[in-house]
Amino acid sequence: MSTHGYEGGRLDLPFVGISTFAKKPYVQDWSAIDADVAVLGAPFDFGTQWRSGARFGPRGVREASTLFSFGHAGAYDHEDDATYLPGSVRIVDMGDADIVHTDTVKSHANIEAGVRAALAAGAMPVTIGGDHSINIPAINAFDGQGDIHILQIDAHLDFVDERHGVRFGHGNPMRRAAEKDYVTGLTQVGIRNVSSTAKEGYADARDMGSDILSVRQARKLGPEAVIDRIPAKARVYVTIDIDAFCPSIAPGTGTPSHGGFLYYDVLEMLQALAKRNEVVGIDLVEVAPDYDQSGSTTILAAQVLLNFLGFIFHARGHR
Repeated sequence: MSTHGYEGGRLDLPFVGISTFAKKPYVQDWSAIDADVAVLGAPFDFGTQWRSGARFGPRGVREASTLFSFGHAGAYDHEDDATYLPGSVRIVDMGDADIVHTDTVKSHANIEAGVRAALAAGAMPVTIGGDHSINIPAINAFDGQGDIHILQIDAHLDFVDERHGVRFGHGNPMRRAAEKDYVTGLTQVGIRNVSSTAKEGYADARDMGSDILSVRQARKLGPEAVIDRIPAKARVYVTIDIDAFCPSIAPGTGTPSHGGFLYYDVLEMLQALAKRNEVVGIDLVEVAPDYDQSGSTTILAAQVLLNFLGFIFHARGHR
């Protein structure tokens, strides 16, 4: 059994110390990453079409994640009778990609460099946004990594091709992903209400290999049946927009959309995916902490990420 952090002589409570992700080690030199998971902040929100503020998402999610760093040598789940994220799962925090204000091209290039550094080290990249456009450089970094399928959990389809010359905003990432020859398909879940994509965009998405489900359709199917729609042997990249959740539990986002998922709707899909498919990368985007003074949105984001990582590495044999 892994030793408890308490045995080191310090309590190290969540509000003590530096707010790295889950209070894991910070690695400033990206050529020296030695870990199973590398967390990268992407504080970029110039791609938004309405309320900005997701640039503070990485900082907010990191601070919230310290709540889950009590030093228990993993997190015991009595429902599953499993200890998730034991000490054998090595997680590091890479810090943030450098953002050049008003310059999407340079900022995205810096995000891509960070994801590439994680992949080069053999670590699974977890990128915290930022608006959803940060998925574009994250997916760019997967060229040469083999075929991937994308699971998008989101209120919006994000399949706009171009508007007034804009091709790399937060309404474009799934279209840019579908254009990649190594992206073999998309499963887009939670799509509802007024979307960022017009009717013809939905037709384009389906023509380019998308399977689109609303919240109500996903609930009718159930979490395991949703995941069963993903090809069985696909390597899966997961992109989670916090506005997939109902704003009653996640108000801290720029484009809230009522009628969203509740916590277990998403958690059970992610657990089913981790048991069934290889997960190769994750991003979580659109957390804008200033719209939620309670802090519940950042706590939700941190909890989803840590639980999902726990499921992934439990399935890989870390017990």
